Amino acid sequence: MRTRVPMPPPPSIGASRFANKQYLLRPANPAFIASSLLIAFVFNLMPWGRLMAVPDFVALVLVFWNIHQPRRVGIGVAFAMGLFMDVHAAARLGENALAYTLLSYGAIMLHRRVVSFPVFFQSLQVLPLFVVAQLVVLVVRLVIGAPFPGWQLFLESVTTALLWPLATWLLLAPQRRPLERDETRPI
Repeated sequence: MRTRVPMPPPPSIGASRFANKQYLLRPANPAFIASSLLIAFVFNLMPWGRLMAVPDFVALVLVFWNIHQPRRVGIGVAFAMGLFMDVHAAARLGENALAYTLLSYGAIMLHRRVVSFPVFFQSLQVLPLFVVAQLVVLVVRLVIGAPFPGWQLFLESVTTALLWPLATWLLLAPQRRPLERDETRPI
């Protein structure tokens, strides 16, 4: 009679030194979600002047919550935040609302795909979303008759995508469970 030697499991696809550390996350607090959106809105209200590469913090936080909590932060929240940005920027009413709505829709459609990548590669996955949202605003402005601002306009999308790892670390921090188990805690 032959004995069977157990074979080691095959390496998973994508297993590398860039693999995600898997954390068991607590549920997101709705007050924390709302306060993060409010803080992002306040950052967008800052007088940055005419700097071209200032990131869109509201778009960053909206995409983050659309990816990580698509049932709590959806297209309606994105539309409302876009209207607030339209009022703040004295833009055509609905310009940012349309862009944020399409951005939110794209993030919700890709939310399962994006979280399967390591954080630094997630920023490459969300970069096209930011570019498309900025293209929507640009097309609306060009149709109305505004002059073309130049290709430096898309630096905003790049800097927003570069902030993705920092936003992920900050916004997931309250949800992470400690790595060591405390025996005195009930959960």
